[in-house]
Amino acid sequence: MHLVKKIEIIANSFELGKILDSLDKSGVHGHAVIRNVAGKGLREGSEDLDTTMLDNVYIIAFCMPEHVKTVAENVRPLLNKFGGTCYISDVMEIRSIKCVASL
Repeated sequence: MHLVKKIEIIANSFELGKILDSLDKSGVHGHAVIRNVAGKGLREGSEDLDTTMLDNVYIIAFCMPEHVKTVAENVRPLLNKFGGTCYISDVMEIRSIKCVASL
């Protein structure tokens, strides 16, 4: 087992390509995307996300701890400009270190 960082991003699906590109440039090459995410408080000023014209996506990815600063530096400007949120937390990977890059 070893420590990795879990990156969770909730954002507008319109910006999905830009966000995935920024993760890739940060050294995070594997991810999963869940589409049509709705909930309260995901976006400032919107109480009913079910009626929005653009759907939200949930992106989950994992990286080595040394990539976290680069991820934050690359993702933050996109989220500040287009909206969305990102959470980064510590988790334990139980597979071999070679499998961390792929999801």
